[in-house]
Amino acid sequence: MAVCLVLLGLLLLSRLSLSRECEPEYLEDMDFPGNDITTLYSPDAEHCLMLCTQHPSCQFFSFHQADWTKDNTNFFCYLKSTPSGQPNFRTPLVGVTSGFSLKFCDPDPQPCLFKVYDNVDFFGADYKSLFTPDYEECQRACTQDPACQFFTFAKDNHYLPNIRYRCHLKFSWNIPRTPIVERRAGLISGFSQKLQIAQQFDTACGKKLFPGIDIPGSNLQMVKAASPEHCQVLCSAHPGCTFFSFLSPNFECYLKNNPKEMVTKAKAESTSGMPARFCRLDDNWVKVAYDGINFRGSDIRFELMDDANKCQEACTQEPACQFYNYIHDNTSNIWRNCYLKRVITMPSPPKINKHASGVSGFPLRNCLNHT
Repeated sequence: MAVCLVLLGLLLLSRLSLSRECEPEYLEDMDFPGNDITTLYSPDAEHCLMLCTQHPSCQFFSFHQADWTKDNTNFFCYLKSTPSGQPNFRTPLVGVTSGFSLKFCDPDPQPCLFKVYDNVDFFGADYKSLFTPDYEECQRACTQDPACQFFTFAKDNHYLPNIRYRCHLKFSWNIPRTPIVERRAGLISGFSQKLQIAQQFDTACGKKLFPGIDIPGSNLQMVKAASPEHCQVLCSAHPGCTFFSFLSPNFECYLKNNPKEMVTKAKAESTSGMPARFCRLDDNWVKVAYDGINFRGSDIRFELMDDANKCQEACTQEPACQFYNYIHDNTSNIWRNCYLKRVITMPSPPKINKHASGVSGFPLRNCLNHT
C-alpha cells in the first residue's frame, strides 16, 4: 500500500509539472539564490534561458551579466530546480537576471542565436582557424561548416599582431548523447524515431565497421554509446575524430585523432571504424530497442505505459524527448514506468571571457527557418 501511495504521488507530481503556466518574462536585477543543479557559461540571459529550457530538470535560472562586478563569475548561468518548481527565495541583486524555463511554452528545439557579442571571447573548443576580413565573414564561415557551433574573431586591435583577423571555429555537441549507458536487467532503452542526427546525403556509406578490431592510442575523447553504429555517428559529428573504437563491455566509445596513421590490432568485444563525412550512415541503430541496457539519468518525466513500444511512441511524439527507458520487470515497484529523457544540444561554449579584441557569436543555420 505504501509503495502504491508513493507511485501515485510521483505520478501526480509528473502530471503537475505538465500543467504549470508559461512564464517567459525576465526579472532584471533579481537573484534566485540556492537550488543549483549545475553551472554553465552563457553570453546573455536569453542564451541562459534556452539552456535551462533544454536541460531535463531545470525549472528556473539566474544569470550573472557581463557587467557583474562582485567577483569573476561574469557569464555564469546557474540552472536551478525545486520540488515546487518555484524559487525558495527572490533577492534583489544588481547585475543578475533571473527567469523560468520555457518548457511549458512550446519552445523552439533549434533556436536561432543571431546575436553577436563584441569584446567577448568564447574561449576554447577550437578545431579550425582561418583569416577573414571581419567578424561577419567569420560568422558566415561558421554557418557554412556543419561542425561549427560558435566562433570568436580577433579584431585588428589584438595585442598579438600575428593573430589579428583570425577566425576561430569552435565545436560543441549538437546531437543527443546518452551520458550514462550501463547494463541492467528488467528494462529496455531506445531513441525517439524523430531523432535527426544522420548526415543528409544521397549516397549510402559502404562498410566502415571492423568487428574484433581495436585501434589503440590517439584518444581524443571517450563518450558513451549504445552500439558501434551509435559510436560511429558520434565520431562523424566530431570534426577532430579520424577513427574510433567501441568497447562493448562498458559501452565506451573512444573517439581518436591521428591523421598520419591508423594501427589496428585484434581484440575481442571491440569494434572499430571510421567516420562518415560525405555519405549517409545506416540509421537502423536508432530503431533498436536495447533490452537490458539502461540510459540512466536525464529524465524529463515518467508516464505509465503498457509496453516498450508505447514508450517509444510516447518519446517520438514528445518534441523534447530524445531517448527513453521502459521498466518491464513486473517484480519491480516501478514496473511499467516509461521515462522520457533529453540532454542539451544547443551550442554551449566551455568558457566565456571579456576580451577587448574579440567578437564572438553563433552560426546562423537555424535562423534560415525564422525569416
